[in-house]
Parts: sequence; structure tokens; C-alpha cells
Amino acid sequence: MLENISERKEAWKTIFLFLVLVIVLTSPFHYAIVNLYPSRIYVGAIMWCPAIAAFITLKIKGRKISSLHWNWGNWKYIRWSYVVPALYGIITYVLLWIFGFGNLANSETINEWGKELGLFGIGTLSTTSITIIAIMLLATIEVIRASATTLGEEIGWRGFLIYELRKVLSFTGVSIFSGLIWSFWHWPLLVYYSNNVLLEFTTFTVVIVSMSFIMTYYTFKSKSLWPAVIFHAVSNVYIQKILPELTIKNAGKEHWLGENGIMFAVVTAVFGLYFWRKAVKEKI
Repeated sequence: MLENISERKEAWKTIFLFLVLVIVLTSPFHYAIVNLYPSRIYVGAIMWCPAIAAFITLKIKGRKISSLHWNWGNWKYIRWSYVVPALYGIITYVLLWIFGFGNLANSETINEWGKELGLFGIGTLSTTSITIIAIMLLATIEVIRASATTLGEEIGWRGFLIYELRKVLSFTGVSIFSGLIWSFWHWPLLVYYSNNVLLEFTTFTVVIVSMSFIMTYYTFKSKSLWPAVIFHAVSNVYIQKILPELTIKNAGKEHWLGENGIMFAVVTAVFGLYFWRKAVKEKI
């Protein structure tokens, strides 16, 4: 953290400028997704708004885009940035299956999944084959595709914002502040698409702040924005596209499932707490 008061004020001005730009750039796409159609074009555009806001902020402040920690970093952090979100997603759904909040998908459900992914027409595939191929494709190709959009967010949030916040806040403060901002940024869409606004606001915010602790840890440890890009993409793919397709929802238990579900909030909170304690111990 900076000790000089004038430098701290300047850092807060930079943070404020960035956040104002994010709001201005994002608002038209929030409107388009809610009032027009939630197409991938609008979703992709909105996810690149934080990056554009960061680029404009740097330009106004006379700083270089090359300062955004583009280096790849240590491969160890890249590997863990894949493993951790996959792990907390799997743990979440295993617990859902164990406690009966959802059931493991049957052959009929898997076959429907195979049709959606276009896995028919290349020969007769068994349910097991469809499951393995689908998971492999989504866990690799889809993660790469998803990284193209999560890169836009992470250039802004982890490449720029948390490093500005680090000038004025501790690791804990950076993680909470950036996590809340990241959560609030999603809220307009959450209001429109939620079935239980209060519950989903709570669970979603817990999830995002918990993820913020983990991603902030790996960003500062690696001195690179790429672990956060991969982490974000893997988390989205596993929790939105792989594990839900392997699960049959049980009536009346919907609030436990999904990325806004109670179980995912509980599991990510445990992971977030672990990484918070780890960061404090390592004096990051």
C-alpha cells in the first residue's frame, strides 16, 4: 500500500474513473440483453467492457497498456487455475447428488445432451461414450473459447483494478472490494433473470467475492492476468455447461442448484476462506 496521501488520492481517482467508464460502457449492453435478446454478441461485448475501460483509463493517465501484466507467469499457477474451479464445481455437484437435491443424469438425459452437441451422425455412440466425449470437448475446446470473453473481464478486473486497489488496500480489502464491484456489475441481469431475487443476490455475491479471494491470490502470486482468465473460463464451463447437464433437477430443490444455488455458495465460500488464510499467512 502507498503511504503518501497524495498518491493514495490519485489511486482512488484512477479507480473511480475506471468504474465510471465501466458503467458507461456496460449500460447499453445491459439494456440490450434485458430488453432485446440475450445473444452471445451482447454477452461477449459486455464482458469486454472492463478491458476497454482499463485501456481508456490508462490512456487518460498516460500509462502504457503493456503495464497490465501480460506475461504468462509460472506454469504452476496456470495449472492450479484450471484445477481449483473444476474441483469446487465437482465437489458442489457431488454434494448435490449425495444429499438428493439433484440426481445424476440418466441415459435419456445424456442422449439429449449428445444431440445438442451434435455428437450423433458420426456413428452409434453409447451413453458412456457421449458423456466422455462431451466432457472432453467442453473441458478443453469450450474452455479455450470461453477464455476469449473472460479475457475481456480479467484485463479490467484482475489486470488493472486489483493492482490499483493494492495501492490503497490490503489483500483482504482488495479481494472484498473488487469482488463486490464484480458482483454489482452483474446485478442488473440478475434482477431480470432471477426467480428469487433476494436469495440469488445473496448466494451470487458470496460466490463472486469468494472467487475474488482465490483469483486475487493467483494473480498476485503469478504477477500475471492469465491464471485469472483461465480460472474464470473453467469455472463458467464446469458450473454452467458440464455439471448441470449431468444433473436432473428435483422439484422444489432448485434453489440449491446452479451457479446461483446455495450449495455452490457454501463450497466456494470454504475455498475462499482457505485462500484468504493462505494469503494472510504468506503476507501477500
